[in-house]
Amino acid sequence: MKLSFYGADRCVTGSCHCLEVNGKRILVDCGLQQGRDEVDNTALPFHPGSIDAVLVTHAHIDHSGRIPMLIKNGFQGKIITTRLTADLLDIMLQDSAHIQEQDAEYQNRKNKRAGRPEIEPIYTVADALRVREFVQTCEYGQDVPVVDGVTAQFIDAGHLLGSASIRLTCREGDEERTIVFSGDIGNVDQPIIRDPQFFTDADYVLTESTYGDRNHTEVWSYTDELAEIIDETLRKGGNVVIPSFAVGRTQELLYFIREIKDKGLVTSVKDFPVYVDSPLAKKATTIFCGDLRGYLDDDALALVQDGTHMFNFPGLHLTETVDESKLLNMDKTPKVIISASGMCDAGRIRHHLKYNLWRADSAVVFVGFQSPGTLGRNLLDGAESVRLFGEDIAVRAKIVNFQGLSSHADHDHLIDWIKHFDPARTTHVFVVHGDRDVAPVYADTVKSLGFAAHAPQYTEEYDLIADKQLSPGYLPERRTRAYEGAPKTTGAYQRLVQLGDMLVGLIRRSKGRDNKTLAAFAEAISKLISKFEF
Repeated sequence: MKLSFYGADRCVTGSCHCLEVNGKRILVDCGLQQGRDEVDNTALPFHPGSIDAVLVTHAHIDHSGRIPMLIKNGFQGKIITTRLTADLLDIMLQDSAHIQEQDAEYQNRKNKRAGRPEIEPIYTVADALRVREFVQTCEYGQDVPVVDGVTAQFIDAGHLLGSASIRLTCREGDEERTIVFSGDIGNVDQPIIRDPQFFTDADYVLTESTYGDRNHTEVWSYTDELAEIIDETLRKGGNVVIPSFAVGRTQELLYFIREIKDKGLVTSVKDFPVYVDSPLAKKATTIFCGDLRGYLDDDALALVQDGTHMFNFPGLHLTETVDESKLLNMDKTPKVIISASGMCDAGRIRHHLKYNLWRADSAVVFVGFQSPGTLGRNLLDGAESVRLFGEDIAVRAKIVNFQGLSSHADHDHLIDWIKHFDPARTTHVFVVHGDRDVAPVYADTVKSLGFAAHAPQYTEEYDLIADKQLSPGYLPERRTRAYEGAPKTTGAYQRLVQLGDMLVGLIRRSKGRDNKTLAAFAEAISKLISKFEF
């Protein structure tokens, strides 16, 4: 009984782990690597034809994006996931395949001019369409046979509609072991979806650690904070540009904006238009309006039951064609533009950034984690200019990091999740899905709670019967530049930005304290700024 680590090991994308039981091989997730995590998405450290089953925790591409590649290269097993994840996978993998085809076409035009050989996309839309032939769906709490000797159970991870933590019960001869894969653990009190559910017993646990070294900046009211940003920007005549993942995050934003409109919180342009510029987001929103029994939180369920549409409101426009997208940047009307991709490394959002980053009256609002090496992360890190489509674009727009919208559990909630297990009955905890500077730190935190734990490296192998490491794996060399014109940032600067985010959170939490304390706090910050004013 062996566990191998093939992705999201001391990095935050490309989740892929392989369990071998009774001569059968089971993958839990098979995602694309992104940003500086990316090593080589065209290669897999195993033969796809040797895999008997794939379990998918949720539909995000960093957990599912190489599944069509498995099928293209000989996978003949079954893919097991929840009903809602299967629906979302169908559209997300087709969209990912379309991007792979476009990227290959663009690269081949350059290769042809340079006399270099052509390349193939890692998979095509046709490959993505074949995924549905292999999918078997299940519901939360159901015991699902996977291969001989292995049963799976999915529970709600609270990260995305259909997202799951998975417990595998494995029997090999006289030996039985249980292994829990956390998937991406959701934040609490999110709109639409429920809070995470918990497993409480396992021999081995794989836990994510995306925010293992920090808490989210506290936001008193999502709608109030977002309304303030929109109101301020539209009053100046600018646009609010929100890079957003098409599935999950976009629907949350529409939920908040509906509340903002219902409460009249934006006064500068009361009937302000909102454009969702993503064909994928349009398709996903249709799924979010379908049969969601067993997936919605109580507030969203109440809206559906009384006939209220969770996302629809006056001024909402769902654009689909390229021409419609281009017209948004010709229209001078102040507006909110929500567009993919969430980390700004691909898609229509890059065009909207080109037309808005240089405008001091506009704002770019980030509403989710930005992986190191992505354009989004470099904008948050203070880039003064970026290169888009061959042009140097000055960054004059207001850059806002709205961390309160993160769909990942933060440090304290990760601790709460792992504390549901008993250290005396848990053999080992593997800390995955965290940056190489974060995962080992969180592993130390888990050890301080009494668990045996470590942060595995890429290609590590572990014997689950003997409870010992068979091979240590290695840390792949990172990409130094993930996009055109990316500026370099130092670890010291990134640490400074992280502390700045923490300071903003402390300021927000000080609301309601006595004036004497607030005045002293303000004076201390003022002195610090004066000392280091550059």
